[in-house]
Amino acid sequence: MRVVEEDLLPSTPGKVKVERPGTMSRHLHRCFASTGTMFLWALFLVAMTATYLSVHSFVDTSSRYFTASWGGLHWERQIRSSASPRRPPGSAEGAGLSVLVTGAAGFVGTHCALALRRRGDGVVGIDNFNSYYDPSLKKARRALLGSHGVFVVEGDVNDGRLLAKLFDVVPFTHVLHLAAQAGVRYAMENPASYVHSNVAGLVSLLEACKDADPQPAVVWASSSSVYGLNDRVPFSEAHRTDRPASLYAATKKAGEEITHTYNHIYGLSVTGLRFFTVYGPWGRPDMAYFSFTRNILQGKPITVYRGRDHVDLARDFTYIDDIVRGCLASLDTAGRSTGTGGKKRGPAPYRIFNLGNTSPVTVPTLVAILERYLRVKAKKNVIEMPGNGDVPYTHANISLAREQLGYKPTTSLEMGLKKFVRWYLSYYGYNRGTHTFRNS
Repeated sequence: MRVVEEDLLPSTPGKVKVERPGTMSRHLHRCFASTGTMFLWALFLVAMTATYLSVHSFVDTSSRYFTASWGGLHWERQIRSSASPRRPPGSAEGAGLSVLVTGAAGFVGTHCALALRRRGDGVVGIDNFNSYYDPSLKKARRALLGSHGVFVVEGDVNDGRLLAKLFDVVPFTHVLHLAAQAGVRYAMENPASYVHSNVAGLVSLLEACKDADPQPAVVWASSSSVYGLNDRVPFSEAHRTDRPASLYAATKKAGEEITHTYNHIYGLSVTGLRFFTVYGPWGRPDMAYFSFTRNILQGKPITVYRGRDHVDLARDFTYIDDIVRGCLASLDTAGRSTGTGGKKRGPAPYRIFNLGNTSPVTVPTLVAILERYLRVKAKKNVIEMPGNGDVPYTHANISLAREQLGYKPTTSLEMGLKKFVRWYLSYYGYNRGTHTFRNS
């Protein structure tokens, strides 16, 4: 508006500017000429902007491709080699499985991947190496797997492109899905991570499985936490699981409903395993037995929770080797998926099993066993259990797993903790004489 106002003023103060004939036509000509020029400039700017965005998009896409930790001919050769079964010809166990293990650098994932490789199955792992607990422990597990010929891809199960590429490179016969955000109490600090990993990640994986050709059979880790506020013991697969006590439990229960949906619509063969307090060598540092061990050796106090009316908490502690046998039996007995091209061709198996030790032990008893093997007395702070999602008691009914999987746990808590302590002292380099650790 400022330009227009100035044009209306006389060019010389006190005088009126008189327009000559043809002046208006010259103004109009300039106006249209100016407008045409502006239009051309506008087209030029639009073209330049489009070109910039196109080039920027190409460079950004190319950058992501070239900086990705996966892809390329060498990477594909590593995947194929790791996924190839190595059972001898004519083996009584058959030709061997080709298994994608998610969460392969995790506690259970590492042990299962090693067991599969040792018996001659093909195994490829995937893990995002997040920092929920010390990533160096996960990297040490990856190195252990690598020494046995198991290749672990660094990536996230939420990455649909990566999963599609893996299934394009290898026709996996089975998927053992163990990647998850674990821990009951941490859910109160970072709830979004549980939805991201345990719900969105599961859906992303199932999408890749239902689109794969052939479709793999899926065995995945649910949790005993789904029993929530159930007070009937021992916990049976037939008991209600609609009253979770934590967000972690709720995401695992959601997982059971989601996997049932994919089984029903797409014909995916699905087996869910409800683990009961798994422990052992290479375990998770956030677990009580693990943190108790470190604190006892360092002379720090440990917090022991007690239930209402001074009742000791009890857990159905299950040794890792027993869990591994249950996982492998689930893979071996999983029926085939029946879908093709994302379409169901017939009914497929859907199963859920408890995998526990069926012998609950109180937390004070766990501490006493650790004290004996560590030769150090614990400094205990006994307090009432806070309302953080934990439950006072777990006890697995394993009759269904025993009947259909031949599952039979054989390791007592005493023997299992003895093996764990031996590993712990060796891995962290604890010197009993100086009470110091070589590795922090």
